[in-house]
Amino acid sequence: MDALEILTDLDNVFPFFQPIFSADEHRVIGYEILGRYLSGDGIISLGPLFLDENIPEEYRLEIDHAVLKKALEKALSLEDDVLLFINKDADLLMYENAESFLSILFEYQEKGIELRRIVLESTERVYRGEVEQLDHLLNYIRTYGIKIAIDNKGNERSHLDRIGQIAPNILKVDLNELRSTNSAHVLHDILFSISLLARKIGATLLFKNIEMVYQLQFAWRNGGRYYQGFYLQKPAEEFVNRDILKENLRDKCHQFMNYEKRKLEALYRVTEEFNDRLTLFLQTKNRKMLPYEELIKELSLHLNDVAFRLYICDENGFQKSANIFKDENGWRIQPEYLQKNWSWRPYFLENIMKMKKEKKGIISDLYSDVETGESIRTISYPLNSIDYIFIDLSYNFLYEHDGLL
Repeated sequence: MDALEILTDLDNVFPFFQPIFSADEHRVIGYEILGRYLSGDGIISLGPLFLDENIPEEYRLEIDHAVLKKALEKALSLEDDVLLFINKDADLLMYENAESFLSILFEYQEKGIELRRIVLESTERVYRGEVEQLDHLLNYIRTYGIKIAIDNKGNERSHLDRIGQIAPNILKVDLNELRSTNSAHVLHDILFSISLLARKIGATLLFKNIEMVYQLQFAWRNGGRYYQGFYLQKPAEEFVNRDILKENLRDKCHQFMNYEKRKLEALYRVTEEFNDRLTLFLQTKNRKMLPYEELIKELSLHLNDVAFRLYICDENGFQKSANIFKDENGWRIQPEYLQKNWSWRPYFLENIMKMKKEKKGIISDLYSDVETGESIRTISYPLNSIDYIFIDLSYNFLYEHDGLL
């Protein structure tokens, strides 16, 4: 891409706009501004140019601002609650401390575009400057009411510690890797950490690169408020009707809700079945009085078709029995687990208190077992007022029951 050729032909530099939709209104709430150039070979993206370090900063800045001015001029026709997402390379932002960028925003503020509608995403993929100086500049920009977005995909600076430092208003999550259902579980685990952090810092989740309905469902299920991608709407030179997908998104969300309700019903049903099964087992022959090792041996045979690990812990997380573990050779005792403590595990004490209060068993969320690497769930059941049975359900059992995976 010849930067000089583009620089001397700014009339053919222009913005494209990619709509961003909301989960709560099912309509367009903003546009991401993208740079385009009309060359002899057709329309090309200017994205690679803005990130090319071999092109002088002043060249890239002039082209970038040409796109921005034309975009803001067009945006004057939008309703005054529509957000405008602006990507700025961190090097270009720091090159002149954002002075020309802010002066353009101030100019269009006077024309009617309030700064609260601006969302700045500073791209740090090639940035090698002082992070503290960049953060200082971003905080300064934020004082004008401009929102800050950060993309979770990138180099090491885009990880959780970086997100925590900046405390962005909007956290963008790239779903490009979610091309098949096979990667959903791994990505879900990563997103769990991201969503917890987003909630702590008050950031809104925006899922981008949604190219299929499965990705949209994933974004909806994982707390995404904003959605963007080719499946919804491709970037274009003109703005779209804000309600262009209102009915479609409403129908899709209704389908997602029905699917999640069916899963919850399945979980509830399985939990009730296990409660009944375990209650009957323990009452028969008064098995509650058995020594714990004998108890888990008998229970393992009773649950041979569904479980692969059993053990008993007290309410403080100390293991009161050995593990009994099922492998290709059958069940075997693992005495080394006796007296291990599991209170550090997420939700352990919370679940203990829930069982103590409700006096019935519960089923865990889906997670990867450390020892086997498989996706499993755990049934927990109150044995008495202080001790609890833990039953790890096998992947095969989950696979055979709709809604458990």
